[in-house]
Amino acid sequence: MLDRIETVEPKTRSLLYVRDRSELLDEASAIDAARSSGDRVGLLAGVPVVIKDNIATKGIPTTAGSRMLARFVPPYDATAVERLKTAGALIVGKANMDEFAMGSSNENSAFVAARNPWDLTRVPGGSSGGSAAAVAAGEAVLSLGSDTGGSVRQPAGFCGVVGVKPTYGRVSRYGLIAFASSLDQIGTVSRDVEGAAVLLGAVAGEDPRDSTTAAEPVPDYVSELDHGCSGLTVGVPDEYFSEGLSPDVESAVRRAIDVLAEAGARVKAISIPNAAHGIAAYYVVANAEASSNLARYDGIEYGHRACGSRDLFDTYCATRSNGFGREVKRRIMLGTYALSAGYRDEWYLKAQKVRSLIADDLSRAFEEVDAIVAPTSPTRAFGVGELADDPLEMYLADVYTTHANLAGIAAISVPCDPGDGGLPVGFQIMVDKFQEVTMFRIARAHERAAGFPRGVPDL
Repeated sequence: MLDRIETVEPKTRSLLYVRDRSELLDEASAIDAARSSGDRVGLLAGVPVVIKDNIATKGIPTTAGSRMLARFVPPYDATAVERLKTAGALIVGKANMDEFAMGSSNENSAFVAARNPWDLTRVPGGSSGGSAAAVAAGEAVLSLGSDTGGSVRQPAGFCGVVGVKPTYGRVSRYGLIAFASSLDQIGTVSRDVEGAAVLLGAVAGEDPRDSTTAAEPVPDYVSELDHGCSGLTVGVPDEYFSEGLSPDVESAVRRAIDVLAEAGARVKAISIPNAAHGIAAYYVVANAEASSNLARYDGIEYGHRACGSRDLFDTYCATRSNGFGREVKRRIMLGTYALSAGYRDEWYLKAQKVRSLIADDLSRAFEEVDAIVAPTSPTRAFGVGELADDPLEMYLADVYTTHANLAGIAAISVPCDPGDGGLPVGFQIMVDKFQEVTMFRIARAHERAAGFPRGVPDL
């Protein structure tokens, strides 16, 4: 894996940090020796994993893709990382990302823009673009990302890998650098559904350090994988197949639905009446929470600090102006506006009411169906720089993924098309809270019937 990184990383730029080679090989040798001597080893013993750079790793830089944290080295591990280490995984390095997880293309990284391994002129998606690109390119077996409005699923769809956003509260957020706390969730990236099930099982579960984690027991996802989708009902919402969806993406997703039907699933047309308002509600709620969460980066306690300031106010202004990139500043300003006096009721509270309506729509839908299927993104991966100056069009790349975050439900993106000229298409399966077993069963049934995963790109 380290040899592969040396070969392809100059092209994909999917990693911001790679650990020392000799140190990693020593850890791997120790695991080999333990296994050879008959000692018990963890489920992921020796498996190379990369971690999105907004998840704390003890002694390893964690920058959130921002100049603001360019020299930050956490003194502790995130709970998810702790659990990976307990399972024996080898933390190879840190994955590239949009700054503070704000973006849909990985072009907002303060350091370098990652590229899509299937076409280096295209974006890998975001904000977990590096996580998806690294797995797709063969630079890691598994990866952790974070998903606030589709940031694991959308790049997984663009890169032709499997991306999971678990139920809110299924995985601890302790050690995850906050963007929007009521929406953020650590997710998984893998080449196939089995890898996703193994990885989620390793990191999921209640954590006393995160009061939002649920006390729900964690099932054995892998043992349930091959039970198939026969007898399950999947809902197809009309609202997800409307204006803005690329015809070739729609065709690929419709074929995936046919594959599920042939595998024994019942297909039922349903409606999510308030779906059209999801993207607007999401960007109000997310930006408002970002405005609050990112207020801590003021140049006083940790992180970047501007030099030569005259007074405290000047320090604040200079630090935040220099430390944050353009997209982060845009979202902070929008969020501050939505929370300001005279506008809070009109924007933030109204968005929260719409959020409740969407959650209610989905809850009613799950009374009729076991899962909801839809495109992951309205298009295949777009070109580097193509939407850089059009933030509205960039935001619409998340039009189908934000609902799962607003409602706190689980969702997975799996590849459903070998790709037009090598560019994959993602197929999204959403399930009710803590129904990941059903999600994995349906995803696995599709994967086997459709003949995925594909190989790694020739780089």
